[in-house]
Amino acid sequence: MTQRYLPGLLLMLLVFLAAAPAWAHKVNIFAYVEKQTVHTESYFSAGRPVQKGRILVFDSNREQLLEGQTDAEGRFSFPLPKVDDLTIVIEAGMGHKNSFRLKKSDLHD
Repeated sequence: MTQRYLPGLLLMLLVFLAAAPAWAHKVNIFAYVEKQTVHTESYFSAGRPVQKGRILVFDSNREQLLEGQTDAEGRFSFPLPKVDDLTIVIEAGMGHKNSFRLKKSDLHD
């Protein structure tokens, strides 16, 4: 009777193993403003920081305001470029990308 379930169990195991790397590489970004400086922190779902990740900052008109790179701890900071809704994008390589939106109302400390 055990042999009857073996193909199904193997298939479930293969599906789980194939999906696990995708979960492990989801990228997250968080941003906040302090003293007119925007601070970002980027990390993978397992908690490992995004090193040398590309940061792009856009205003509400989708115009790129600046570009930078995360440090060894997954951080990048920059002076507040303008008081507007800002979209901050992290590109962590191999298609890993996410964004964080800072609303205009959140830009005042």
